[in-house]
Amino acid sequence: MGPHLRGWESGPCSVLSRRAWLALLSECDDGGRFDGIVPTVYDCAGSPRAGASRYSDVAMKLLEALGRWALTYVAEMGRMLIFVASSFGWLARPPFRFIQTVKQLHFIGYKSTFVVVLTATFTGMVLALQGYHTLRKFGSEGLLGAAVAVSMIRELGPVLAALMVTARAGSAITAEIGIMRITEQIDALDTMAVNPLQYLIAPKLVAGLVGVPLLVAIFDVVGIYGGHVVGVELLGVNAGTYWNSIESAVEWKDVYGGILKSISFGLIISWVCCYKGFFTKMSAEGLGNATTEAVVLSSVLILVWDYFLTALLFNL
Repeated sequence: MGPHLRGWESGPCSVLSRRAWLALLSECDDGGRFDGIVPTVYDCAGSPRAGASRYSDVAMKLLEALGRWALTYVAEMGRMLIFVASSFGWLARPPFRFIQTVKQLHFIGYKSTFVVVLTATFTGMVLALQGYHTLRKFGSEGLLGAAVAVSMIRELGPVLAALMVTARAGSAITAEIGIMRITEQIDALDTMAVNPLQYLIAPKLVAGLVGVPLLVAIFDVVGIYGGHVVGVELLGVNAGTYWNSIESAVEWKDVYGGILKSISFGLIISWVCCYKGFFTKMSAEGLGNATTEAVVLSSVLILVWDYFLTALLFNL
């Protein structure tokens, strides 16, 4: 069998599959001759057909992984939509949780006022400082008030205020609900015939929808006054020119756009943070991951939705 096999080893099918070798050995007689078996090139492990098969297997595995990832995220979005729709549905059913809503409005709105005012003050000041030196190159220092006010009302006010609320209140909401899930307090509410969506989630959604627009209004006013302090008091811009440029440049559609953005941002913050806390994993590590995911996802969604909403408002 040796001379014949050496001939096969030196041919194009030098690497045979295990099945092909077994077939060859079973058909080989005592004299080392093969009884009519003619192995083709497609029986070889290194053949073009085997290589194509390996590539197709890899491609199928990649497609399966991509499909599994897509289905996972589609299912996640479906659960989030059902979650928020069910929560709003419980708002119209008695008993109405007015006291809980006021408590959450105090927590999300009032307790976030200081950090919002502080952020707005320095945002308006740095915006006036940068805007003055930029407009000075073109001899347009009189438009400083318009630049500060339009930037604050259209973009910086809603976005920065929402990000501050996410960092301060959103993380706390996720941690609070997550701890209640881990310690089985949410299950206890179900046992006592108290719907957790109505008792815990719905008041937070309403507080986010009401509290964030109020904080954005405060942010805009404080930011414009911060720009006045730097532009008028420090850089010498005429006060009448500063306020007159604001009156002539700001339109009602800018105000409406800022209000619409703030309402949608408040919904995103409450929705995402409550969802991540409500479905957190039953461990300390799961709670930490849920809090991180809530803050990151809320911040990213705020920026992404801000772009699409801005594009929509400019096309109206």
